[in-house]
Amino acid sequence: MKKRTEKVGFQGEKGAFSQQAIRQLLGDRPQAIPFTRFDEVFRSLAEKTVDAAVIPIENTLHGSVHENYDHLLEFELPIVGETSVRIIHNLIAPPGTSFRQVRRVFSHPVALNQCLDFFSRNPQVERVPFYDTAGSVKMIVEEGLTDSAAIASSLSAEIYGARILRRSIEDDRQNFTRFFLLRSPEARGRKAPEGVKEWKTSLVFTTRNVAGALFRALAVFALRDVSLTKIESRPLRGKPWEYLFYVDLLGHLEEPRIQNSLGHLREVADFLRVLGSYPRGDRQIH
Repeated sequence: MKKRTEKVGFQGEKGAFSQQAIRQLLGDRPQAIPFTRFDEVFRSLAEKTVDAAVIPIENTLHGSVHENYDHLLEFELPIVGETSVRIIHNLIAPPGTSFRQVRRVFSHPVALNQCLDFFSRNPQVERVPFYDTAGSVKMIVEEGLTDSAAIASSLSAEIYGARILRRSIEDDRQNFTRFFLLRSPEARGRKAPEGVKEWKTSLVFTTRNVAGALFRALAVFALRDVSLTKIESRPLRGKPWEYLFYVDLLGHLEEPRIQNSLGHLREVADFLRVLGSYPRGDRQIH
């Protein structure tokens, strides 16, 4: 019996960097399902219209994707994997268009601003903001804009049959985006598979707004030599000037030292939720 093709949701048009993250996490076999907004991605997985979802959580130049931290808390979908994608911006044009013909370049405003050195070297080219990087490639190809190009991933050029005129035109080569792989709530209770060298666990907690509360909460990890790789604060809705703390740590939820740390944290925190344990992603350039 033929196995059903897995559906994986992401935000953006086909060819987005999120689709590249899907390939790194799951290979080429899953069907990538695009959505316009992040909340639609989360809702589609919660309602089981897709089997998994891949969402960006932070970028090395621009920081965290705060909206997705909020969605992780709201939808309670466990994190089961992570990967980092190096953001390589390419100048992409419709077939037959040469670099000399290009007078306009479309892309998301963030991508345009990450390629300012290219535009300073080519003042004849106008920057035109567009809603999406891959979407800009789709648009110039479908409309046959022979005086235009787009800035996007090489995957988008492959998908829409476009031509890469200039590769890697970004200002900063150390530009990476970290992505989470999410599954349905049933995945939360799965046992840790064998052979994984290093695990990470993500969680969120709140403390009372009193002196020393955060120090005592973080001390539960220091006392057991648990390494924290990230801590992020977000406003606690309905309680002005109080905060949620999102933490990534090294270790799996099943490890005794992690269980003991979380047991201790429950004693000093007002609220605690584990968002998932997952293999630590490759931090090298892909």
